[in-house]
Amino acid sequence: MNTLQVIEQTEKMIREKFENEGTGHDWFHIDRVRRMALLIALEEGADTQLVELAALVHDIDDWKFNDGDADKGPVAARKWITSIGGSEGLAQTIGDIISETTFKGAGVETNTTSIESACVQDADRLDAIGAIGVARAFAYGGSKSRLLWNPDEEPEDHASFEEYKKNTSSTLGHFYEKLLLLKDRMQTTAGKQLAEKRHAYLEGFVEQFKKEWWGEE
Repeated sequence: MNTLQVIEQTEKMIREKFENEGTGHDWFHIDRVRRMALLIALEEGADTQLVELAALVHDIDDWKFNDGDADKGPVAARKWITSIGGSEGLAQTIGDIISETTFKGAGVETNTTSIESACVQDADRLDAIGAIGVARAFAYGGSKSRLLWNPDEEPEDHASFEEYKKNTSSTLGHFYEKLLLLKDRMQTTAGKQLAEKRHAYLEGFVEQFKKEWWGEE
C-alpha cells in the first residue's frame, strides 16, 4: 500500500475516533493541524505526504489521556500503519515524528530531527495559541476540573517531562507554563511568522482577563 492510500484510510479512522472528543483534541483540531502542517511544509520544502500522515496521527493515543504514557501514541501509530499495509520504515518515521511533537515542559528542549517533524510540531503549537488556542485551553481545563485562575499560584518552569505531566495549574497558569512560550519555540521560518499574530492575541487576552478579574474595567 502506498503512502497516499495509508493517508486515506488513516483520515477515515481518525475522523471516526475523534469525532465527538470534547477536550479540544477533537477531529477539527487534528484537521487544522493537518492543514497548517501542509501549509508550512510547502513553504519549507518538506515531504508533504509524511507531514500529512504524521499530523493525522499526532494525537492518536496522547499521554494526557493515557496515564502519562508518552510511548503509547507512537506505538499505536506504528501499529496502525503496518496493520493497513504501510511499510515498517514509514511506520517508524511517523512514530518518530509524533514523539517529537509533544511539549514536554518549559525547561525541556523539544528540538526536531527532521523538517517534517518541525512542520508538524509547529502546526500543533500554532493551534494552541491565538483565539482557538484560548478556547482549547479552557475546554481542556474544564475537562480536568481546573480553576480558571488562581492568582496566588506561581508558574512552574518544569525541568523534566515527568514534572510537567504532574502539573495541576489553573488554566490561566497554563498560559505562562506553555502557551506564552510557544512563539519563541517555533522551529520553522513559516511557523515563526504565523505565530506572531496569534501570540499577540494571547497577550491581549491575558491582559483583558486580569482587568476583568480585578474589576478594573
